[in-house]
Amino acid sequence: MTVPQLQEISSQLESPNLRDRMVALANLRHIPAEDAVPLIKKVLDDESLQLRSMAIFALGIKPTTECYPILANILENDPDYGMRADAAGALGYLGDTRAFEVLARAFYEDTDWLVRFSAAVSLGNLKDPRASKILIQALDSPEVVLQQAAISALGEIQDIDSVDNLLRFAQSDDWLVRQRLAESLGHLPTDKSVSALKYLAKDSHPHVAEAAQISLTRLEQRDNQV
Repeated sequence: MTVPQLQEISSQLESPNLRDRMVALANLRHIPAEDAVPLIKKVLDDESLQLRSMAIFALGIKPTTECYPILANILENDPDYGMRADAAGALGYLGDTRAFEVLARAFYEDTDWLVRFSAAVSLGNLKDPRASKILIQALDSPEVVLQQAAISALGEIQDIDSVDNLLRFAQSDDWLVRQRLAESLGHLPTDKSVSALKYLAKDSHPHVAEAAQISLTRLEQRDNQV
């Protein structure tokens, strides 16, 4: 994109019209991160929470050296729980392993379940094995969505040792929990995983049964490649 076009987007980001600012931010989608991030920063403190949310997400998919400290600061200090949750999610997309510490703190210390949910999901996205202890504790959360996030994330980090902790969800009343379990076990090649997946493949809910069958196929293909 040419300099005049970047200048046009920059000016549009300062428009008093929210729609203009949103369109300008969306137009940064195909711009290299080094050019996009300085412009994204212009609306990080916008009066519109929707635009701020879009900007925070954009930092997660436009990685530069500036993105991690900005997102970490929002996660730890922003008074709005929605923005903290967005920052936690963006850190997962960013894929910077330095985020482990701030995401772990957010999971343990933030008072809002949505922030803790986003932190758990992103700990899975980072694929950092250090997250195992946190995620296993999250399985005991009273919030079902946190349980779902932890189940998925343990699969993402391929924590074989968590299988026994996961299997207690095979008979959960919530079919989404059973589906997340079926998906997760596909990344955890053990005999117990296969047995549980064969059980879940007969589940009364079609989404659960389908997920279990896909995971069984994945594990079988993996065995054939070994």
